[in-house]
Amino acid sequence: MEELLAQSGNALKTFKRGDTVTGKVTEITGRAVYIYIGGKAEAIVADREFEAARDYIKTLKVGDEITAFVTSPENDAGQIIVSLKRAAANSRWKIFEDAHAEGATITVRGKEVNKGGLVVETEGIYGFIPASQLSKEVMGHPESLVAKSVEVKVIEVDREQNRLVLSEKAVSEAAEIADRKKLLELVKMGATYVGKVVGVVPFGAFVEVKVGKGKSAQTLEGLVHISEISWEKIEEVGKSLKEGDEVEVKVIGTDEESGKLALSLKQLSNDPWTDMAEKYAMDSKHRGKVVKVMPYGVIVHMEKGIEGLIHASKMPPDMSFAEGQEVEVFVESVDMDKRRLSLGVVLTEKPVGYK
Repeated sequence: MEELLAQSGNALKTFKRGDTVTGKVTEITGRAVYIYIGGKAEAIVADREFEAARDYIKTLKVGDEITAFVTSPENDAGQIIVSLKRAAANSRWKIFEDAHAEGATITVRGKEVNKGGLVVETEGIYGFIPASQLSKEVMGHPESLVAKSVEVKVIEVDREQNRLVLSEKAVSEAAEIADRKKLLELVKMGATYVGKVVGVVPFGAFVEVKVGKGKSAQTLEGLVHISEISWEKIEEVGKSLKEGDEVEVKVIGTDEESGKLALSLKQLSNDPWTDMAEKYAMDSKHRGKVVKVMPYGVIVHMEKGIEGLIHASKMPPDMSFAEGQEVEVFVESVDMDKRRLSLGVVLTEKPVGYK
């Protein structure tokens, strides 16, 4: 029989779970999709697989060529059971890719808040709205969007990495963003402004400055990232800045997509690392204060913007350290590129291996 089928071009083809099959839709009912996959073979999408891909199936019509995945080689009726889940997922990713290319708006639903922003879901695909892409109205309380429909724009999509990044403010603040983009043309890189802090978030502070002259001057917002507040390491923005503070800032960049400025406070003062090589020469001795004790070593504050590390391997075995303790140290090495200062402890009695 198999020889006869082979001669007639209808050789039986066997399938196993996980195989990919391509065929044409021959019939769509309220409970199943039938697919002709060549020869005498017929595949069917039914029951749970039908429900899982119901939205995708609504877009199909008889004659469409689709790709499916075998979940069972044969049912009681001799049909191959297939799944359209991956095809449905690919279809959804195509929607996001098209929306990204066209700048179109899509609707998602808030799922949960995490440290970085808001996790959302749409069409069975999870996406993420970073805190920086939330409008001012909801930035302080993103939990207000949980279990609600949110209009967003796609700013990054990568189906291979299962990555979907969205922006809520690109929709809710669209008009403002368009106006800000025009104002950006008036701003020069490196220019300084006196502005007011209008928002403090874990990753920085938002500052409003006036751009233009006289009555034509308009307000433009920028972000001072936490790394641009001070030459010293800032652990908590709120300890350095608060809403209403008047600050002088320097323009270090512009974001045409959001129509906002990238600002800096620290670049208006001298970088303390500029004179490091001379002041903190190899083997030079200094006094500092312990600011943090960790398993791998001790952080010592030397001066504003300058901290060094006494590595655990360099600590005398009979010596302990506590925060606030003053210590005398010597410089073992300076890494200007990485801004790292390696220190050793100056001892009155010098064990072997210590200076």
